[in-house]
Amino acid sequence: MWPRSVTEAGRVRGTALLLDGFYRPSPIGTAPSARVAAIERCRHPPDRRRCKGRLVTVGTVVSEWPTAVDGLAAQRRTDKALVRELLVELASSTTTHHRHVVVREDLVGLHVSLAEHLARRFRNRGEPLDDLVQVALVGLLKAIDGFDPDRGVDFTSYAIPTMVGEIKRHFRDKGWSVRVPRRLKEMKLEVTRVAGRLTQELGRSVTNADLADHLGVTEDEIRECQASARAYSALSLSAPLGVEDADSTLADVMGGADKGMESVEDRESLRPLIEELPSRQRSIIAMRFYGNMTQSQIAERMGISQMHVSRLLTRSLAQLRAGMLIDA
Repeated sequence: MWPRSVTEAGRVRGTALLLDGFYRPSPIGTAPSARVAAIERCRHPPDRRRCKGRLVTVGTVVSEWPTAVDGLAAQRRTDKALVRELLVELASSTTTHHRHVVVREDLVGLHVSLAEHLARRFRNRGEPLDDLVQVALVGLLKAIDGFDPDRGVDFTSYAIPTMVGEIKRHFRDKGWSVRVPRRLKEMKLEVTRVAGRLTQELGRSVTNADLADHLGVTEDEIRECQASARAYSALSLSAPLGVEDADSTLADVMGGADKGMESVEDRESLRPLIEELPSRQRSIIAMRFYGNMTQSQIAERMGISQMHVSRLLTRSLAQLRAGMLIDA
């Protein structure tokens, strides 16, 4: 933490880092009155280096701290002014094509650290950090091209949502829709790379056995990898099937649950039990449940009373129920 006063500065313990002319206390403890060597450690391009190692005291650090703050604030104001100047030039109709390219590159260079910072917020989500930085830079280019300096809005406040939105869009469109273990993701890349080469070497389509033998894994692992690859991207049920049939969606052609499938096992179990019934009872069962006839219609068809049909139907169902319970 920076000292807020000379009194507090007397309690500061540590060395100082000389960064572009500014001092920062380090956590290494030494006596307050000791003379400590400033460490030359610049992260700026060679033409901006101003670091020169020299001996300073803690008092020097405190006395020069206000100057450091003022210098940093001035540098930030200068960078903002430069960005605005470049954006105005970029939007000008008199800017040549060559100059347009140069200005865009300068603007990107001024905001690379911002792109890296935003990309790091989305790390450890299954996508390489370098790829996320590139996606953030794509969003930065879109922000540069779409920014209107006449609106009087700060460019950073416009660029950050654009870059974050581009990263989120990348996860939505290019990322894995279902979380898949990292080893399967890495194996998918290896399988894709090896499959093309083996196809050329063997002169035929590669099999799972070929891939497993070449990669030193089992065929079950190859099949698991192939199954997980289908989780890379999801299809929308409302997406059109194609150009020729734009009115139909995937949901229109997907099969629903067939309620009849649930009764297949019961029907197959009943079949031998029905065949064991007397002929008259089998006919009544067929007319009632397969022909959807009423008891009166069955009675008229068979020339018996409706009461008799009811008794035969009840007896048949009891026999079938008992047979099903025995089989269970």
